[in-house]
Amino acid sequence: MTVTGTRVIGLGHYQPEKVLTNDDLAKMVDTNDEWIQSRVGIKERRIAEKESVADMATFAAEKALTASGRSAADVDLVVVATCSAIDRVPNVACRVARQLGVEAPGAYDINTACSGFSHALATADHAVRAGAATTAIVVGVEKLSDFVDWTDRSTCVLFGDGAGAAVITATRDDEAPGVGPVVWGSVPAMSDVVRIEASHPYIAQEGQTVFRWAITTLAPLARKAAERAGVDMDDITAFVAHQANLRIIEGIAKKLKAPGAIIASDVIESGNTSAASVPLALSKLAESGQINSGDPVLLFGFGGGLTYAGQVIRCP
Repeated sequence: MTVTGTRVIGLGHYQPEKVLTNDDLAKMVDTNDEWIQSRVGIKERRIAEKESVADMATFAAEKALTASGRSAADVDLVVVATCSAIDRVPNVACRVARQLGVEAPGAYDINTACSGFSHALATADHAVRAGAATTAIVVGVEKLSDFVDWTDRSTCVLFGDGAGAAVITATRDDEAPGVGPVVWGSVPAMSDVVRIEASHPYIAQEGQTVFRWAITTLAPLARKAAERAGVDMDDITAFVAHQANLRIIEGIAKKLKAPGAIIASDVIESGNTSAASVPLALSKLAESGQINSGDPVLLFGFGGGLTYAGQVIRCP
């Protein structure tokens, strides 16, 4: 049989227990719930107290693997998207593979910040299509609380921790691919507008610059991902963008003109979880029954770099 593409066969997510509300933050910095919600739409976020990046990635991957009906023995590729891993070596993917009990997989991390999951999903799709792998686990995970300056009210209100994961495998013969072609790119000239640098190991960003770039630039790129997948915007069931800011998400969605699409808004209860935000929101939509098997869902990540990536998938 000939490999014709890939499909997502399982989703999973994980969030830490600790909830940090806007009222909690108001006790730490000069802010309040109304100010935060009016500007970014966030009510609360989760903070990892004991879990590492690898722990959260593993928990989400385990859930996705169970949902897929596959076992660790079936997996031969592990890809993790993150920008918050503290250790340089070993990479998070190898630690996840070890904790899952996956033997001898290809295992690598990707750091394109908030667009990481869509980049990771695309590379796994390419690997399976090329015959280099058969079943892959793809994870987006962040522990951004390690890199937040909790005295800076402009950034500490934004970020949270969590993980989301997907299991993909090959489609063959007459099966239609369930993961569409990726649309990806970057704006290197603007790479410094979001940063975590060794000289200043806290998240810093030029928020208004990012906002304007996202609102004015990204809708046509997201629409192109649907076009490449051969899916009309009228048929998109859900739009799952990077959960950066509710105003950005709604602004892109309005220009996207997908009238029947559910607009994922997990940012309200999870904050900005960077590479974790797209798979986290996607898994929650599937778990709650808001999207069903076979539904076309448009994913689109964007952020630090500045990078972007998106594709249409069929819900498992």
